[in-house]
Amino acid sequence: MTATTGRAGRREWTGLAVLLLPTLVLSMDMGVLFFAVPFISTTLAPSGTQQLWIMDVYSFLLAGLLITMGALGDRIGRRKLLMTGAAGFIGASLLAAYADGPGQLIAARAVLGAAGATVMPSTLALIRNMFQDAKQRQAALGAWGGALTAGASLGPVAGGLMLDHFWWGSVFLIAVPVMALVLLAAPALLPEYRSPQRGGFDLLGAGLSLAAILPLVYGIKTLSVDGWSLLPALALPAGLLFAGAFVLRQRTAAAPLLDLSLFRIRAFSGAISVNTVAMFAMMGFTLFTSQYLQLVKGMSPLTASLWALVPSVGVFAAVGVGSALAGKVRPAVMMAGGFLVGAIGFAMMTQVGAHSPLALVLTAAGVLAAGTVGTMTLTAELVVSSAPAERAGAASATSETAVELGSSLGIALLGAAGAAVYRSQLDGGLPQGVDGELARTAQDTLGGAVAVAAQLPGRLGTELLETARAAFTEGLHVAAVVGLVFALGAAGLAYRLMSHLPARTDEPAATDEPATTEPATV
Repeated sequence: MTATTGRAGRREWTGLAVLLLPTLVLSMDMGVLFFAVPFISTTLAPSGTQQLWIMDVYSFLLAGLLITMGALGDRIGRRKLLMTGAAGFIGASLLAAYADGPGQLIAARAVLGAAGATVMPSTLALIRNMFQDAKQRQAALGAWGGALTAGASLGPVAGGLMLDHFWWGSVFLIAVPVMALVLLAAPALLPEYRSPQRGGFDLLGAGLSLAAILPLVYGIKTLSVDGWSLLPALALPAGLLFAGAFVLRQRTAAAPLLDLSLFRIRAFSGAISVNTVAMFAMMGFTLFTSQYLQLVKGMSPLTASLWALVPSVGVFAAVGVGSALAGKVRPAVMMAGGFLVGAIGFAMMTQVGAHSPLALVLTAAGVLAAGTVGTMTLTAELVVSSAPAERAGAASATSETAVELGSSLGIALLGAAGAAVYRSQLDGGLPQGVDGELARTAQDTLGGAVAVAAQLPGRLGTELLETARAAFTEGLHVAAVVGLVFALGAAGLAYRLMSHLPARTDEPAATDEPATTEPATV
C-alpha cells in the first residue's frame, strides 16, 4: 500500500480504530491515578512533594519529550515509533503496578511519560497521512479528540472499579492488554511513513528541553510545599537558563526540533496559549475534586468515580454547543465566553466546605469543566488550519506539548498551593494527643491524616478527621481563587489574541500533500 492520495477506505478507518486505542489509554492514565492517590498515600507513605511527583512526572516528561519524539518519528518511521512506545508503556505499567516504594513509582511513572511521548505524536501524524481528504481528516481528528475526552471520563471509573476489587497497583495494568493489541494490529493495519527530509537529529536540543522543564517544576513544587531551601531556589534560575539555551539552539540548529517561526502566526500562538491555560485550570483542579469525594465525603473509589462522571455531562454539552455556534460566532467571543463560564465554576468552588451538599461540588466541577473544555475544542482546528500545510506535523506536536505542559503545571501549582495551605492550617492546629511521627504524617497530606485517624481512639480520630478535612477545604478555596484569577485573565487574553479571526466557515481546509517518499510496509 502506498501513501494515500484520495479518499480513505475501509482499511484506513480500521487503522484509525487502532490509533484510537493508545490515545484512549494515554488520556485515561491520569484519571485512573487520581482515585488511587489515597491508597498510595496509605501504602507507600510518600511525602507531599513525592505525591505531587507521582502525579505529574508522567505529564512533564510527556510534555518535555513530545517534540523530540515527533522529530524522531519523522526520521525512523511513525509506525515504528508508535510500536516502540506501546512496548515501553507495557513494561513501565508493570513496573508501576508492583512498585514497593514512592521512589520506584516515580521512576516508573517517568518511564511511562517517555513511552507516552513516543505514542501521542505518532497517532496524529499517521492520521494526517492516512486521511488526505479534508472532510475525512476532520472526521478522523474529531474521533481522535473524542477518544481523549472519553478516556478522561472513563479513567476514574475504570480506576474505581479496579480499586474496589484489587490493590492500588492494578490501575496501571489497564493499559497492558490495550497496548498489546496495538502491537499485534499495527503491522497489519497501519502503514509506515517517514519524512523525505530526515536530516540530522538535534540531541543537544532534546537534552536542553528536558533540562529546562524539570528544574523549573522541581523548584516550584518544592518551594510551595516545603518552604524555602537553597537547592529548589537555585533550580528555578537554572531552568530558565536552560530554556533560553533551548530557544537559542532552535534558532541556530540546522534541523531544529521546534520550528519557532510558527509562533509568528498570530492564530497559532493564540491557540497554543489558550490551550495551555485551559488545561492548567481544568487538570489542576480535577485532583482536588477526586480527593474531596473520597477523603472528605468518605466515598469508596468506585462510588466517587461514578459521581465524578456527572460533570462530564457539562463537558459534552459544551462541545456540542461549541460546534453548533462555531460557524456563527467569532472564536474570540466563544473562547472568552468559555473562560468566563469556567471562572463561574471556580467561584462556586470557593463556597464548598467539608459538609457542603454533594450537588454543589458536582455542579461547580461541571461548570468549570464545561467552560475550559469548550475553549479547547476550538483551538485544535485553529492550530492545524493556521499553520502552513508542510509544517502541520510540527504544529500538532507543539500543541500537544502545550496541552501536557498546561495540565502538569496546573497539577503542580494548584496542588502545591493547596498543600501549602493544608500544612499551614494543621501546623499547631492538631488535636492534643496527635504528635511525633503521627503528627508529621497527618500534616503531610489529607490521605495521611485519614490513615492516622484510623489508628486513634474514637473521639480523637474523629476530631483529627474534622480538622484535616477543614484544612483541606481551605486549601481548595485558595486553589479555586488562583484558578479564578487565571480564568479571568485567560478570557481577556483569548479575546485579544483571537479578535482578528472571523467566524469559521464550513469550507473544508485545503488538502496537504503526503510528506513521504516510502511506501507503507505491511
